[in-house]
Amino acid sequence: AYQMRPSIIFFDEIDGLAPVRSSKQDQIHSSIVSTLLALMDGLDSRGEIVVIGATNRLDSIDPALRRPGRFDREFLFSLPNKEARKEIFKIHTRDWTPKPLDTFLEELAEKCVGYCGADIKSLCAEAALCALRRRYPQIYKSSEKLQLDIASIKITAKDFVMAMQKTLPASQRAVASPGRALSPISKPLLENTLARILQALQRVFPHAELALKKDQQQDSLNHILRNNAIDSDEESPSIFEDKPTHKMPGRQKENFLNFSRNAYYQPTSCRPRFLLVGEPGCGQASHLAPAVIHALEKFPVYTLDLSVLFVSITSPEETCAQLMREAQRTAPSIVYIPHIHLWWEAVGATLKATFTTLLQKIPTFSPVLLLATSDVCHADLPKEV
Repeated sequence: AYQMRPSIIFFDEIDGLAPVRSSKQDQIHSSIVSTLLALMDGLDSRGEIVVIGATNRLDSIDPALRRPGRFDREFLFSLPNKEARKEIFKIHTRDWTPKPLDTFLEELAEKCVGYCGADIKSLCAEAALCALRRRYPQIYKSSEKLQLDIASIKITAKDFVMAMQKTLPASQRAVASPGRALSPISKPLLENTLARILQALQRVFPHAELALKKDQQQDSLNHILRNNAIDSDEESPSIFEDKPTHKMPGRQKENFLNFSRNAYYQPTSCRPRFLLVGEPGCGQASHLAPAVIHALEKFPVYTLDLSVLFVSITSPEETCAQLMREAQRTAPSIVYIPHIHLWWEAVGATLKATFTTLLQKIPTFSPVLLLATSDVCHADLPKEV
């Protein structure tokens, strides 16, 4: 790469090549990581060789690789939101004749929460296959080669419905996402309640407001940037040794670095917490909380329920600590605890202490929302909860 410079070195799945060095690991891996670190430090000053790594397991990469001078820029690609999904659908259907309606793609993007780009591609291919099966069922029965009239295959919305029933998004294969839209049966009963919840949530967690009000989102972001001290062009005191300017004699010493954010313009909230309480069987854990998470699909969600804590190989305390660390790293994010009354009774004292300590460790104005549901009325919950 140095001889062919300018050049790019790309490591795909770098977690396999440079895992965390530990005492449990064999010597070979440690030496590979050390060699890689030494070589990357050697490339530092030349600037004509770009080293790129890709991984979907950030926690298993050696932390020494993530320092400035090695991999000093990190880009997190989370799952696409509704607008991004619509654009991906447009890409995969652009060669179709006739082209699908814009409104249809909009509706499709809304229904495909949790789908990544590869899932969307496979959904489009599956829909085309469903249409082919419907038009020419005989190709699956005979072993002869048949000549097909491609123009007679018409893809309809039914084919997409069928394809979606067959496709399970990759993000939901390992762990099922807690977010689900209200089902058509329960929608007339619960949609007003859901609207009220989302309205209250915007006051507690202002980041949700930016996520929910899509049309005003860009304006509000511009508004934030405009009112941010860092971006403004107004004159700030010089930081260089110039010839002395005529200062007013009574002027006091000013700070150069001003990191204070204007809370009036920038969404901020002090330790956002939100609890959905109702009678047993009123749907707060089965319908409403999943619908809230579905509405806030932009934020990563970390579920902290009993099955997650006690099924994993690691100890419950370690699992809890890892989840809270991840939630803080990817903020704004949501920590979701369904049935908090059962959860609090079932876990031991050490786990309770670990959880409360980690929760207090999250900085006061960090946008990590704690969302919980309970079947026990607020006054009867344990005091700590």
